[in-house]
Amino acid sequence: MDVSIVIPNYNGEILLYKNLPKVFDAKDNQKNNILEIIVVDDGSNDKSATLVKEKFPEAILIRQKINRGFSSTVNLGVRAAKGQLICLINNDVVPERDFLETVFRHFINEDTFAVSLHEQGYGWAKGEFQEGYIAHSPGKESGSSHATFWVNGGSGVYRKSLWKKLGGMDDLLLSPFYWEDIDLCYRAQKRGLKLFWEPRAHVIHKHETTISKFPKKYVERVRERNHLLFIWKNLTSPNLFRKHIRGLLERTFKHPGYLRIVIAALLRLSSVKKARKKEKKETTVSDEAIFGSF
Repeated sequence: MDVSIVIPNYNGEILLYKNLPKVFDAKDNQKNNILEIIVVDDGSNDKSATLVKEKFPEAILIRQKINRGFSSTVNLGVRAAKGQLICLINNDVVPERDFLETVFRHFINEDTFAVSLHEQGYGWAKGEFQEGYIAHSPGKESGSSHATFWVNGGSGVYRKSLWKKLGGMDDLLLSPFYWEDIDLCYRAQKRGLKLFWEPRAHVIHKHETTISKFPKKYVERVRERNHLLFIWKNLTSPNLFRKHIRGLLERTFKHPGYLRIVIAALLRLSSVKKARKKEKKETTVSDEAIFGSF
């Protein structure tokens, strides 16, 4: 199976200069089956695009005129990709030269949607329902592959045909960033698809993230708002949703400032209702079954 690497970028000139050579080194390893490397620039105002054109002319450069956010940028790159598999790599992620060799065996099973690469220091992802909210945390690193709650949107491999059926990342509801990869993977699981973590697919995530370019308070508000939107969209179990409402009321009572987050989420309620209706109609696996498996 051929792989298209998609790298979203926003004002990441320095990161691209440091890390793209390693991606091309991995492309030279034929066992990785890398067909193309696509850099999608999300309206950068630095010299990222010029750098790619001049120093990495073999890369495919796609430019958005304005900044549209992570989900939109990734979706654009996936639509343009020709590979059967899509490898999403953030511009601050450095892959080992053989990082894809052990991934392909997972995709022999046609129900496998995605495989998470092994970021140094992190294992597979746990998912839990706690006090009305979704909690996720890393499992232990080990030498064996493991089912995972979600596949990282900055270091994961996805089957393009299933990505297309799922509609890709939700760039309407969850823009500009956060929870979009968890949302995509949760929707996949509720349709009976499989997710794995592969311990031998080594990458190093330097966490020199684009998010740090935005004010911390703004980033935190977006993260909390999108957490709510994720729940309202995807949690279709009546029992768990009632627990969420109780948890939401308790959190708002204890932390009055949280009301601002709730209001921000309510402003997207019409889009939530439409997305929730689709989830109720199409999903076949219960929320309880998903959380019970972790």
